[in-house]
Amino acid sequence: METQHAQERQVGPVASFVRFVVCGGGIGILSSAAVPLLAGLMPWVAANAVITVVSTLLCTELHALFTFGTGRRAGLRRHLQSTGSAAAAYLVTCSAMLLLHTVAAAPGPLCEQAVYLAASGLAGLGRFLVLRLFVFAGGGEDDGSGGGGEGRGARGALGASAGTTAVRPFPAPRREAAGLRLAH
Repeated sequence: METQHAQERQVGPVASFVRFVVCGGGIGILSSAAVPLLAGLMPWVAANAVITVVSTLLCTELHALFTFGTGRRAGLRRHLQSTGSAAAAYLVTCSAMLLLHTVAAAPGPLCEQAVYLAASGLAGLGRFLVLRLFVFAGGGEDDGSGGGGEGRGARGALGASAGTTAVRPFPAPRREAAGLRLAH
């Protein structure tokens, strides 16, 4: 068990970012091709929403297993936590496309792709930070509490100089009084 935790910690910020770009970027490129195809069947905003949901589910699983090295599938808690970053990504891409169509009356498909990919890249950077610092900060542990599990927190996720969260290398001591364990 200790070696598993040591392996989880070995995925540093640079390695996890490269993995994030490969997984998320690959899915993002596929998504950018799927949105215009699906937009032929429904409004663009709805097509973007469908593709965002599907790609987010797939990426969250890939990030749990590969990018952040948890060694486990994401689980419901982590999927729910990652929906905030997906919603923000959806708003960024929709806003970029609406702004494009406000500025240019009839932009071509290449222009739309360029704007969509640029907005997706910006949203992806924000998503990486959210996933690294909050969703997968606890490594492979999933304590079901809705937090990042016991683990590194924001400081340990990016290194000693980032964030203000204190790192606890050991669990907090249990409090006992008169033979009764008190919740902490």
